Amino acid sequence: MLRLRNVHAYYDQVQALKGVSLHVLTGEIVCLIGANGAGKTTILRSISGLMEHTEGAVQFDDREMLGLSPDQIVRLGISHVPEGRQLFGPLTVMDNLRLGAYLRYRKVRRRMSEEMRPILELFPVLKERTAQLAGTLSGGEQQMLAIGRAMMASPRLLLLDEPSLGLAPIVTSDIFTAIEGLRRQGMTILLVEQNARLALKVADRGYVLETGKVILEGSSEELLGNREVQRAYLGKGKKGFLE
Repeated sequence: MLRLRNVHAYYDQVQALKGVSLHVLTGEIVCLIGANGAGKTTILRSISGLMEHTEGAVQFDDREMLGLSPDQIVRLGISHVPEGRQLFGPLTVMDNLRLGAYLRYRKVRRRMSEEMRPILELFPVLKERTAQLAGTLSGGEQQMLAIGRAMMASPRLLLLDEPSLGLAPIVTSDIFTAIEGLRRQGMTILLVEQNARLALKVADRGYVLETGKVILEGSSEELLGNREVQRAYLGKGKKGFLE
């Protein structure tokens, strides 16, 4: 479904990605792990059209996406849940969900409640808070709303950036239960997650990044069992990767 080939990305004069290549198959959950600054978020931003200076090839269903605007990429079937959620705080839960369907609004406005039903079933707490302002929700509820808003665009590929950031362990567990539920529904997911152990447990495959490069890839089982991954990211032994 998704393929990156030799992707380079820049913030002004600073190179953030240095020849990244990876792929995601239909129906997979693929995770990106690595230290802060490794380039994980930049990969998601490059896919969703938010990086101004990107080189290489980013293909979705064999269609080249570099040069497309973010709204064109959403129309192709890719939704991005950014780090920090970035909800519209002064608007209600219901209005945030409606905005997720903005590009499809003319088609779905008469059946908006039907469009929302699977999301409210996935996140029942949102059903109880549809009239509440998004900015007054708890961190976990905001993350659920951010995912729900992205799902309102009816994506085929979901990009998730640090869904557990700042959340209590029990809330994180609820979020990842929902992610597994999305996979059972057929959703393809590219996941960036600070909790490497949790990410690898839910994912099919993973890529390890360091300073803008992919330095290791494999199945989740292979990466969980890799001694260097254990040392660097799973809290077993001395920190640092490939010292």
